[in-house]
Amino acid sequence: MPSVFIKTYGCQMNERDSEAVAAQLVAKGYTLARGEAEADVILLNTCSVRDYAEQKALGKMENLAVEVRRNRPNVVLGFMGCMAQSRGGELIARLPDVDLVLGTQKFHRAGDYLDDIFSGRREKIVEVGAEQGSEATIREHLLNGNGHKSVTAFVSIMQGCNQYCTFCIVPYTRGEERSRTIADIVMECRELVGRGVKEITLLGQIVTSYGKRELPNKDGKSAFVQLIEAVHEVEGLQRVRFTSPHPKGYGDDLVEAYGRLPKLVESAHLPVQSGSDRLLKLMHRGYTRERYLGIIEKLRRVNPDTGVSTDFIVGFPGETEADFEETLSLVREVEFDQAYIFKYSPRRDTPAAAMPGQVPQPLKEERNQRLLAAVNEIGARRYQNLVGRTAEILVEGPSKKNAARMMGRTRCNKIVVFDGSERHRGHIMDVRIEKAGSFTLYGDPAIVNV
Repeated sequence: MPSVFIKTYGCQMNERDSEAVAAQLVAKGYTLARGEAEADVILLNTCSVRDYAEQKALGKMENLAVEVRRNRPNVVLGFMGCMAQSRGGELIARLPDVDLVLGTQKFHRAGDYLDDIFSGRREKIVEVGAEQGSEATIREHLLNGNGHKSVTAFVSIMQGCNQYCTFCIVPYTRGEERSRTIADIVMECRELVGRGVKEITLLGQIVTSYGKRELPNKDGKSAFVQLIEAVHEVEGLQRVRFTSPHPKGYGDDLVEAYGRLPKLVESAHLPVQSGSDRLLKLMHRGYTRERYLGIIEKLRRVNPDTGVSTDFIVGFPGETEADFEETLSLVREVEFDQAYIFKYSPRRDTPAAAMPGQVPQPLKEERNQRLLAAVNEIGARRYQNLVGRTAEILVEGPSKKNAARMMGRTRCNKIVVFDGSERHRGHIMDVRIEKAGSFTLYGDPAIVNV
């Protein structure tokens, strides 16, 4: 059987989709190649959130068409994911060497389409149509990395987005929201725990919108909180996380769940995008600065140690210096543990792309650096405050930067590196924090309790 190599661009949703496609192909007899140089199939799972991500994937495919096809003309080349969904057949028109274009609701058919190509039944395949039930097809997992079992896993609970933020192309590439059933999700979680998984992250474009149209509130609890409760009951599961939510979905029932459900870790990635009410309205975000600050206050009232991270966009059309200063002041007021900062990138067919007051690129760059400096300064101080304290970590495996050391993650989602060994993998244990680096903590192995 052929070998396959999948390169992923973009978010955790894309990473999860790539893993599901890889697992599906392995189940059909394909092998996973270590790199593109030795693969019979090369798939690029693409992102459309920013133009840079699209151009990077297009440039990569252009290089593959020249470098790989020159020596191995029978290699199958394909695009998957959001850019594939958005551009469809346009990709093959631009890059004739591409054999497969697979949309976001067709991942589960990758194996069948590759079979068609290898058998000669079809030469070029473009499949980007909607498919009912596709939200329940991202189930396969590859849990054995480098010969070791994974102790964490992502579980996709829904597809699509109904928010239609004016800057975002996702509703057009992922479609409308479609949620899986609670029973189906819980069954997948049980299977994962049976295979050694200790921590599950519930994954969706906006997870707090889960089941809104399908499941009514019950005893004052939203469908999403009902799902968390059901997953929380899975025997053997140690931790539950979720990403990404929307501030509009942070009702009191979800805030209260943090204090009531011990497996739900005290960590919240809560994208805010801007500190300016004027820009939040232009972005169609559906909340105000005051509402956002109220959510943070409630979360920290439940647990002062809750880890809070966020997303920002700088240079949104019409952003003035006053708007940007409001974002800086929000950073100082909230004191985020970490933030992901993106320079606004116009996406075709989105309302913001046609808005007046497009911000010049040099000004975007300058504001990006100023915001990054503020976030880093506050983050470094918050990490430094943890030195001398004891943290509970789940050990995931060797550190990515130093394979001779082990790494784990605190409940509030901070990475801790320590001198451990393979026997610690999968254990929950206490480590004393001795040093803080750049968004990394270093633990003292002398008090490792396993």
